[in-house]
Amino acid sequence: MWIDILWIVAGLVLILVGSDWLVEGASGVARKYGISEFVIGMTIVGIGTSMPELVSSLISAIQGHGDMALGNVMGSNICNILLILGVTALISPIKYTKSNIRKDIPFAILASLFLMLMLYNSFGLFGEMGTPGISRSDALYLLGIFGVFMIDSFKSAKNGNDEEEGNVKPMPMVKALVFIVLGLAGLVFGGQVFVDHTVSIAEKFHVSEAFISITLMAVGTSLPELATCIVAAMKGQNQLALGNVIGSNIFNISLILGSSAVISPFEIQTISTVDMVVVIVAIVLLWLAAFTFKKRMLDRVEGAIFLLCYIGYIVYLTMNV
Repeated sequence: MWIDILWIVAGLVLILVGSDWLVEGASGVARKYGISEFVIGMTIVGIGTSMPELVSSLISAIQGHGDMALGNVMGSNICNILLILGVTALISPIKYTKSNIRKDIPFAILASLFLMLMLYNSFGLFGEMGTPGISRSDALYLLGIFGVFMIDSFKSAKNGNDEEEGNVKPMPMVKALVFIVLGLAGLVFGGQVFVDHTVSIAEKFHVSEAFISITLMAVGTSLPELATCIVAAMKGQNQLALGNVIGSNIFNISLILGSSAVISPFEIQTISTVDMVVVIVAIVLLWLAAFTFKKRMLDRVEGAIFLLCYIGYIVYLTMNV
């Protein structure tokens, strides 16, 4: 038990250091090539901070633990919005751009709805009744969504974005790339160490795979996003933080579940409809926040509401273990 705790602390240290380096390096690249912080956050940083989810979900699917693969992704997406952006907004309110409202967040909503419809189709709502899960054909659709998203992101990067202003100091390109590589390495390795030893402790208390994946594993694999968003908020780079979360959520659904199911199609046994609905509600709340209180801003009040929603969801899960 104590060895696991020491490894968890070591993983957290690596995550915190890695996130700081990743934000510095990514911001340096953005300034050098005139790419918006949001696009950098949504692509380079988003993929990087999603690596723990990718590794853990792939391993879970290969080992026949479909609930853990899907639960990890769904739990991470909920955590990314309600917990991570909630904390980030409390530190520094997040401004939305027109693109965030009209394209970026709606794309994430559509990806989430597509996943939900795909899973419910397995229940027979849109076709022949089948075993709940994700097949290889389903996985190809998800990977197609990933391809569309990346193409659109590259177009956005090429066109640039004049809506944002950054305070990033110039950084030599070689140094920026070294920071990105080392930062990603710290995030991935630290996140995996944290997840492995957190799950090890949780399993000793004999809780279900679904509960472990949606709570402990989801929070653990989302630590890179949490650390990156907090560091970005403290440095006034809130668009990078928002891009990180939106990008990570889309990657989690399209790339991670798609890749996992292509390698090893999996069945779902204990993931509930409530979990699926909360994924949709969380991303819709993020979009609606652009039109409430202070328009085009996720302010501290809304950040607190997001946190309360996440706490309520965790309480619900705990009571229904």
